[in-house]
Amino acid sequence: MTQRVAGQPEQHDVYAAQCPCRVMLDLLSNKWSALAIGALEQGPRRFGELQRRLQGVSAKVLTQTLRRLEDADLLTRTVYPAVPLHVEYALTELGRGAAVPLAHLRTWVEGASHRDDACPRLPPRPEP
Repeated sequence: MTQRVAGQPEQHDVYAAQCPCRVMLDLLSNKWSALAIGALEQGPRRFGELQRRLQGVSAKVLTQTLRRLEDADLLTRTVYPAVPLHVEYALTELGRGAAVPLAHLRTWVEGASHRDDACPRLPPRPEP
């Protein structure tokens, strides 16, 4: 739900069921989205570079993630006419803004993982 006060920008409440901010929150809280944004903090990268950096992501999932980030205006996709095709991904201003808190989260997670009680060891998922 959003509230509008005359002459002021719309105020959002992510706790409200119908708040449009939840779409962005859902996207940024996705593991591959957060890692892709982090991988792009140092500058533009090609698809193969991103896939190597984000160890364990499939080409299909990375493609879907990059498309969602592009649709949300968090990154740009630039195609250079060359053979073979040269495509680069880069953070937008909005993406660079999102990268700041995500970097803090990654730092916290990496530091907390040294504590035995901080990162639970989840049992493997059952086979479908």
